[in-house]
Amino acid sequence: MQDELSQVHLSVTYPRIYLDFARERGADPLAVLQKAGLNPSLFDEQNNRISLQEHLRLIAAVVDVTGDCALGFELGLRVPITAHGSLGYALMCCGTLGEAVDLLQRFWPIRGSGIGLAYSHQEEWNRFELRFEMPLPDALALIVQSFVVTSFYQGMIFLMGRSDPPAEIWFQHAQPPGFERFREKLPVVRFEMPITQIRIAGSEYLDQRLAMSNPEALSLAIAQCEREYALLNHSHDDTLARARALMNLGPQGYPEPEELAQALCMSPRTFRRRLQLRGSSYKNLLIEARRRDALALLERPELTIQRVAELLGYTNPANFTRAFRLWTGRSPREYRAIWDRSLTATVHADEPLQD
Repeated sequence: MQDELSQVHLSVTYPRIYLDFARERGADPLAVLQKAGLNPSLFDEQNNRISLQEHLRLIAAVVDVTGDCALGFELGLRVPITAHGSLGYALMCCGTLGEAVDLLQRFWPIRGSGIGLAYSHQEEWNRFELRFEMPLPDALALIVQSFVVTSFYQGMIFLMGRSDPPAEIWFQHAQPPGFERFREKLPVVRFEMPITQIRIAGSEYLDQRLAMSNPEALSLAIAQCEREYALLNHSHDDTLARARALMNLGPQGYPEPEELAQALCMSPRTFRRRLQLRGSSYKNLLIEARRRDALALLERPELTIQRVAELLGYTNPANFTRAFRLWTGRSPREYRAIWDRSLTATVHADEPLQD
């Protein structure tokens, strides 16, 4: 992860958004850059790149000079989809929302460095889970997560052509001071939840034709995305991300390590070594997949907790309960009760749900 933090591949578009915000609040941009230890020349050209580490130093400096702990929400609401460069243009030009979702998963790393994205469609919900893998102080993590999640949601509703789709946003962290001023601009927002995700209801959206669909422009945008992805992969091994995408629960359970290695066109030994270099392992992949799928399965009232445990590969339901409590701080039964209460909510949640 330290190598990823120091790689110079992040567009200056995002740092410039924070810098402009500091200027609006009366701060001197040069003073902010000096506080962050950044050279102003980095922002002279739109195509310049900086490292994730430099970007995080800039965010910390902006928070320091503005004192605004909720600025991630404000900036996320401002970001147009075009700010995401070739990926944003490609998404706009897709034929359907389902095609855009597939494209987003394929090229996510060129704009989501240090953040894992997992999409699933189960029951009536389209779920976009975001895993923030950067080791950050709590205050800075809150800013980064709220910015990414809010801008992601804004991009999705822009593509859908709706301002109020049935949706929820979940955060693992507590509600930050100053959030109330954004509540009416967002869908239902729940804090202190087991995972961070955007949930949009309705399977019909996936087949919805996009208003700006343009096959010719899409082809050009995809070609540029492929060039950026190839450049990124010269210094970035995406084995972990690709393996995560393959860890799907099937009739026979989850894929074995040998199956994943074969699907990734490498030997089991090479697969294990590459996971180790990324600080992971097959065991970690299995835990992540079980955690993700446990949350979705528990939202299906027709499944008993014992059946959920069996589907996830636990022969003893007590082992599943212990694992789930370790993942979320709650038992499966407690989580199901929280979910049942959330279904009855008809207004924005004012307080974090409690057991």
